[in-house]
Amino acid sequence: MRFAITCIDRYLGVFESFLNAGWEPVRLFTVPLDNRLDHNKAVIARAESLQVPVQISRMQQCDLQDLARTGCDALVVASYNWRIGDWTPYLQYAVNFHPSPLPTGRGPYPWVSAILKGADSWGVACHKIEREFDTGDILAERRISMSADECRESLDIKIQLAMKHMARDVAANFPSLWQNARPQGEGSYWRLWNDADRSIDFGQPVENIMRLLRAFGRIESLARVNEVPIYIRRAAGWTEAHSCRPGALIHVDNRTLVVAARDGYVALLEWSLASPGARAEFGRPEQE
Repeated sequence: MRFAITCIDRYLGVFESFLNAGWEPVRLFTVPLDNRLDHNKAVIARAESLQVPVQISRMQQCDLQDLARTGCDALVVASYNWRIGDWTPYLQYAVNFHPSPLPTGRGPYPWVSAILKGADSWGVACHKIEREFDTGDILAERRISMSADECRESLDIKIQLAMKHMARDVAANFPSLWQNARPQGEGSYWRLWNDADRSIDFGQPVENIMRLLRAFGRIESLARVNEVPIYIRRAAGWTEAHSCRPGALIHVDNRTLVVAARDGYVALLEWSLASPGARAEFGRPEQE
């Protein structure tokens, strides 16, 4: 089957699964990236090695028309920042690989919210593309276990591996899976998180603060320490009785800042100033 794919490096395994099943690629669509959290160099290099055209600008109706003229059968979406237009006049099939156990977690980047909500399991799904985001009939799904201390990075890797394994099954059995796809039914849409969602309240228990830090990981959480706004990438926390004001800076060791929480302490191990070029003025630590 001839196919076009939208992809970034995170889901290169999906691309490879379709190639290994004998599908013939006709175009790669990807998106502009800052190469801080997400990358596309590897998937672009793979497409170029196959002499497959690469498009970084947004897919338009004329692109769908062009895919039809080249005899493309299917569009495979594996991460894309833009809405896919009405593909039905041009292609036989269009599917999306979504990083949640649909119908739970429709929307962008849902696995951060899965950690914030304290989910004990997760999953991925492949579904038909419909006009409404992530609502199409499901061709395949795969479950993922979650640990009590799951973080964004570990769940991200689990999702990538699950996507790759699921893509192998979808590519190998596509006509049957398409024909027997099941409706999702009622579900939930999880909006993309914002700065308020990733802001730390040191008046919360250590457990809640550490869950938020794990959920955002290298995306970075936000906090104010002695009224200085900072981004936090990594921290350690523990419960301990104290009489300090929550949010008080109680210890400094080089660049490690120890801040009091409601029921313990949080040591900020990797952080940066929220204002570029600003200089930290934390003042003296408070005494217990």
